[in-house]
Amino acid sequence: MSAVESAVKKIAVLTSGGDSQGMNAAVRAVVRSGLYYGLEVCGIQRGYQGLLNEDIFPMDLRSVGDIIQRGGTILQSARCKEFMTLEGQQKGADILRKHGIDGLIVIGGDGSYQGANKLSKQGINTMGLPGTIDNDISFTDYTIGFDTSVGVVVDAINKLRDTMSSHERVSIVEVMGRHCGDIALHAGLASGAESILVPEVPFDLKEIADRMHHNFACGKRHSIIIVAEGAGRGEDVAEQLHLQYPNLEPRVTVLGHIQRGGTPTPRDRNLASLLGDFAVRKLIEGESDKACGVIKGELVLTDIDKVVNSKKEFDHATYELALRLSQ
Repeated sequence: MSAVESAVKKIAVLTSGGDSQGMNAAVRAVVRSGLYYGLEVCGIQRGYQGLLNEDIFPMDLRSVGDIIQRGGTILQSARCKEFMTLEGQQKGADILRKHGIDGLIVIGGDGSYQGANKLSKQGINTMGLPGTIDNDISFTDYTIGFDTSVGVVVDAINKLRDTMSSHERVSIVEVMGRHCGDIALHAGLASGAESILVPEVPFDLKEIADRMHHNFACGKRHSIIIVAEGAGRGEDVAEQLHLQYPNLEPRVTVLGHIQRGGTPTPRDRNLASLLGDFAVRKLIEGESDKACGVIKGELVLTDIDKVVNSKKEFDHATYELALRLSQ
């Protein structure tokens, strides 16, 4: 369907919440697909705060040139308490109408989706793209930035393993994941970690300490424990292990925001490109208040209401696999 046949003539795109690698690729896809279908396309700087500040500008092909490989977001991001109020949401919708914008694509996580959902209730056509490293958005197998973040963690663990082997120590790596342990799980499986601590699965530090002690007694030269921040602080885990066996001498590395940076992987760039184009096409077709995702290789739309009110199921099968392979 062309823009001439569609009720949507002018769209905008913003990034909100924590940044993730691949957001720029998603912005690029939205802009270029929108222009391809004859739409006017605007960017909104600094998320919902920029919307309320009317920091809105036209975008063309040159606006998104040479950004597909860049981490972060050229549109920047910011928190906005005012937009959490009904008055702020009404103001945002009025500003979009003032600028002739009848479709908004929001790239971000759960909070960003809730903002899009609120705008839809004010009469704005909205689409959400899952831009978050945590992989904690329901109704999509993967989120934009997750694959790159896992790669960052695995690369760090590879380096830590070298030095831990030299000193025969336990390395505890604390990674992001306040409510979702997917980064810890997938990085732990890919790096051969001995223990993976996630908020979704109870664990026994005494049992972990006993296993580490046994492994070293059998000649193992190092052990890696990955801790999702939602499962506890790395320093607290290290203290408990040291109390059980003072000879373990665990060392803690908190990767922090380094997990958000870096060049997005081809997988994240392609996912962002697929979803950005999909969102534009669905807006043109008349869809609104939907979250875009990929499930088993298929592009899917889900009501944002349903997404924000659902908790993503933890992949227990992969966790059990990692556990079996760590013995």
